[in-house]
Amino acid sequence: MNHLKIIFAGTPDFAVPALQALYDKDYKVVGVLTQPDRPSGRGLKLQPSPVKLKANELSIPVYQPSELKSKQSYEALEAIDFNVMIVAAYGLIIPQAILDLPSLGCFNIHASLLPRWRGAAPIHRAILIGDKTTGVTIMRVVQKLDAGDMVKKAEIQISEKDTTEQLTKTLSILGANLMTEVMDELIKQGELQSSPQNEVNVTYAEKVTKEESKINWHDSALVIARKVRAFNSFPVAQTEYREAVCKIWEAQVAIDANEDANIGQIIKLDEFIHVKCGEGVLSIKELQMPGGKRLKAKEFILGHRPILGDVFKS
Repeated sequence: MNHLKIIFAGTPDFAVPALQALYDKDYKVVGVLTQPDRPSGRGLKLQPSPVKLKANELSIPVYQPSELKSKQSYEALEAIDFNVMIVAAYGLIIPQAILDLPSLGCFNIHASLLPRWRGAAPIHRAILIGDKTTGVTIMRVVQKLDAGDMVKKAEIQISEKDTTEQLTKTLSILGANLMTEVMDELIKQGELQSSPQNEVNVTYAEKVTKEESKINWHDSALVIARKVRAFNSFPVAQTEYREAVCKIWEAQVAIDANEDANIGQIIKLDEFIHVKCGEGVLSIKELQMPGGKRLKAKEFILGHRPILGDVFKS
């Protein structure tokens, strides 16, 4: 068969390794779809997406429609000579008319082992609930959310130290490698085998909200530690300390601690700040007060001088 001509649709950092991997393997990426530049930073200047920056670096034409439903968007894509579309965290709904344009299909890199965790925040949800494994699924794109037939999967373990930020980087590289394998197979075979998802096993990964980031100290230390990992680096787990919002960046369940205290109380200060939870004790390793820098617990103790009996409030 002829060489693939690919349109790549993606927006955040997660999608960048896949675009780079396709380029490095000399696949012909004829265009990149990414979301419009957004205002960001203190000056609210328009900032290009990470995928746009990478596409510009690789001299690939970039298209930034605000939506794909219009006749204008359809005609712009129809005018491009491409036969495959690859999607990675693009963030816009792709209408069926556009999905039908590439003769060899449209494929998505999804950061979970489908059908578990369809939706916007699969990595956050996997950590929050305590999943032991996760991975990447390459699937065919259909109109229903993350419901397309599965082409290929790769699985990895989730460690007790993995944060969403770390796991996102790992899965982005895994997904990039998996997608290039799939494209290699498409070239060799001319088509791809795929299997339907089992609807009985579907779970949904709802978008994360800032409201969820508030720590409830009546929860167990294990649940709170997962929350800290899941919300690093966004929206960051938070609590109230000395009538200010304190962000908790890193914490773990205490292995051996005295639990004779009120919930939320600091019960021990050493290289960690140890706090009594509804069940067990949380050892805080890194935290941040408003207007300040992220501090390791020892630095925080020197600078803010917490004392035994101080309370973190839910």
